[in-house]
Formats: sequence, structure tokens, C-alpha cells
Amino acid sequence: MLVPHGEQAVLTRLGDDCSILEDPTVVDDPAAAVADLERSARPRWVWEDTSRIYPRLLERGVRVRRCHDLALVGAILAMRTGSAATPSVPADLRPGLFDADPHSDPAAVLSEYRRQLHDIGHDRALQLLAAAESAGGLAAAEMTYDGLPFSASTHRRHLESMLGSRPVDGSPPPALVGLENQISAAFGRRVNPSSPAEVVAAFARAGIELTSTRAHVIRDIDHPAVPLLLRHRDLSKLHAANGWMWLDTWVQGDRFRPVYVPGAVVSGRWASRGGGGLQIPKPLRASVIADPGYTFVAADAGQLEPRILAAMSGDPRMVAAAGTADLYAPVAAESFAGDRGHAKVAVLGVLYGATSGEARGLLTRLRAKFPGAVALVEEAARAGERGEVVHSWLGRACPPPSAQWWSDGDAHARGRFTRNFVVQSTAAEWALCLLADLRGRLADGSVQGESELVFFQHDEVVVHCPSADSDRVADAVSAAALSASRLMFGDTAVRFPMETRIDRFYGASAADSEEESR
Repeated sequence: MLVPHGEQAVLTRLGDDCSILEDPTVVDDPAAAVADLERSARPRWVWEDTSRIYPRLLERGVRVRRCHDLALVGAILAMRTGSAATPSVPADLRPGLFDADPHSDPAAVLSEYRRQLHDIGHDRALQLLAAAESAGGLAAAEMTYDGLPFSASTHRRHLESMLGSRPVDGSPPPALVGLENQISAAFGRRVNPSSPAEVVAAFARAGIELTSTRAHVIRDIDHPAVPLLLRHRDLSKLHAANGWMWLDTWVQGDRFRPVYVPGAVVSGRWASRGGGGLQIPKPLRASVIADPGYTFVAADAGQLEPRILAAMSGDPRMVAAAGTADLYAPVAAESFAGDRGHAKVAVLGVLYGATSGEARGLLTRLRAKFPGAVALVEEAARAGERGEVVHSWLGRACPPPSAQWWSDGDAHARGRFTRNFVVQSTAAEWALCLLADLRGRLADGSVQGESELVFFQHDEVVVHCPSADSDRVADAVSAAALSASRLMFGDTAVRFPMETRIDRFYGASAADSEEESR
């Protein structure tokens, strides 16, 4: 157990039963002590919050294999008792190793660890969830520290091609100024395109009544200002979200370093704070370029949530369909006369609660052939409508309904939420298990060379590796997916195929990106 105390730290060796095996030791150089123990004992570290502690170890070149993150696991356990916990905010990396952190009492930290282990008990699924969530915390800190390779020069050229030269005084870029002038000319008077009220009034003067200036509302209007407004909106978004200020703040040393927040979404999915780490727009992806001699191995799980539903339900026909490369094709053959489109609409309708209109008839046909799969999510929906709490496969709980919900809440809306929660949350757990296993393979030398995880989003992982090692990394990803499946569901016939791309350029064709990089 590691408890920071200023620039020092208190180390306590614990047994599996949480007993203290040796008297606590105060160490003057926590990073060196952690590194020594990693080499000699490969322990599981117990600490309060990976997002506060681990970045300072990474700065000193120290990485750990395993931990129990009291903040992340505590949030899971708190939700299981009906209490929401706020995800911790990663700390600023200020001077000194731990001097920016408030001091904690080692006895209180140990007491919390013992409480958590007591609450987890012998529940093997919950034990796996705690381990996977903690491993995710380590991976998140490492990905922020390592950064995603990102060509700042390529992105600058993209900004200049779209917006013009960067203004030196912080004023709007030339392209936006030019569009504002053209829009005003189209309306015959000065109009601020960033003001919905002014735009609505300008259209009204032209005899066009609008209730909104959203793109889907104005796109079909016959007026010369419309294409200019749409262009202005796109460029304004680029300038505000991913312009020069974004580049200065979030890209250093040709590495994009967003702050990942594991477990920030109630389903267990990650979020990011600052930089838009989990929402890299398509234009930015052309700037995600591997280092010379390196490449990206990007892999995502195809049709993940329907396959998770098959594994959870054990429905024989759905399991058989999920044992193939394309789950929708066998479902189509079973229930929809081979119409894959109808099969996809029906399966996604079951997952997301689309049960009206055409989806209702498709659902009826799906229920007839796949009763177990449909029953699983429908029971979760009915539980939600009754105000009950549902759980993922490993035991993550959904939030309970609010006090106001019991008086005037929408039961059907909550049912749609719980219907999807049980599957989406389980899918997030499967992805976490894959991430943890792959991280271990990369760290333990299963893959030769300096390969590093640089990106993770829902069901996608990206590894930056020497080009010569790309095939071995792709094999490691597939092996990690198989390991995650067995950890979660045992010897299931459900397949979780990974769609893998190997390329130096993450978001564009090699020819296009090579031209941009020049």
C-alpha cells in the first residue's frame, strides 16, 4: 500500500487478508522504492487514486503492472448501494513528486481497502470488475503520459487551408471574416452569423419564417445565405474546438495528450476532460501519423453489443449467429427471409428500445426465433419501469431513480435506459478486460519492441509499434480479445472478432496522408 506524504510516501506490505506483514516504512524517494519493488516482487499496489499518484511515477520512468484503485472501485461499490460517486479529476503535474497532494492517513486508507474487500467478498465477477477497472486507470494515465502521435505541422497546414493565416491578435481568422461579409451581403445588411436571433430575423425579413437555425432546418431553404451559413458553422466549430489554441494546449512534442477519465459514464464507459480525447473529428485524424519506422495497429470489435447480448442470454440460436463473422446474416436467414437490413434493425431495436412502427413487427419475428435474447433485455426494461436497479454481467449497478421520478418520472424512458444498460455496461467490461490483457502483453514482453497503447474508445484500441512488430501486435490484440471473452463468459461459442487495420496513417489513406505530411 502506497500513501503519499509530501515528497515522501508511506509503504505498507499487506497480506491477502489485508493483514500488515511489516511495519509501515517512510521512503524519501517513492519512485525509486516503487521501481525496486516492481522488479523484485511484482506486487499489486493499493492506493487511493491512480489519476493523482501514477502520473508522478510515470514522470520518473516508473510503471507498475497491477493496482487496486480505491477511488475507481469505491465508485462502483457506492453505486451498488445507491450512492453516486464523482469520478476523480486527474491532478496537475506540478513540481515535486507528491507535494501537490493532500496528506492521507495510512490507517484510513487501509480501513477503506479492507471495507472494499469485505464488500466484494467472494464474488468472482465483482473481483474481476475491480481488477479490470483498476487496470483501466493505469492504462488511462499511461496513454495521457505517452500521448497519441500527432503531427502538429500537418494540423497547422490543415487549419491554414481551411481558415487562412493565424491572426496574431486573437481576432477571427480570415475565412470566417470573409464568410461574415458574404453572409451580410446575401441578406443586404450586417448580420452576425453566430447569433441565432439575428439569423432568424434576417430570414424573416426575406419572408422566410424559422423556428431554429439548426443545420437540418435551414439546409433545404432556397436562399443564397444558406450554404455560407453552413460553411461558417463548420469552420467556426473547427476554430473553436480544434484550432490553434487547441493545438497549443493539447499537443506537445507531436503528441496529443488528452486527459482520460475511466468510469465517468454510468455504464462504465470512459470520458475525457479537455482536448476531446474520445471525439477526434475526421479532419483531425489525418494528422494522427505514426513516428518514422512505426505504425498503428488499430482494432475494434465488430457488432460488439449484439454479441454481448448473445453471450449474456445464452440463447442457442443467437449464440450460433454470434459464432459467425457477421452476426446479422444468420439472424436474417432465421427470421427475415435473408433480409440483413431488417435483421439489423430488429436486433438494434431490441437493444435500444425501438419497438414502435416497423420495428414492432420485426421485433415480433425476432422474439419468435430468439426468445432468450429478447427476454433478457425486456426483463431489464420491465425492471427499470418498476424503478428497480439492474446490473451488468460483472455487477456494475445502474443509478437508482430519483425521488422526483417516483412522482412524475417517465417509466418507459427509464425502461429504455435499463434495457440498454445491462448490455452496454457489459460491453464496456469486456472492452476493459481486453484493454487490461493487451496492456499486460505489451508490458511483459509478449510482444517484442517498444509498443505502446495510445488510444482507447469504447470498443477500439490503438497500439503504436515498430512496423516490424505490427503482425505480432495484431496477434496480441486477437489473443487479448479471446482472453477477455473467456474471462467474462467462460467457454462460449460467441466470437468477438477484431477488425484490425495496420497503417502509419490513422485517419486517411496512406497516399493522401503522405502528401499532407510533405
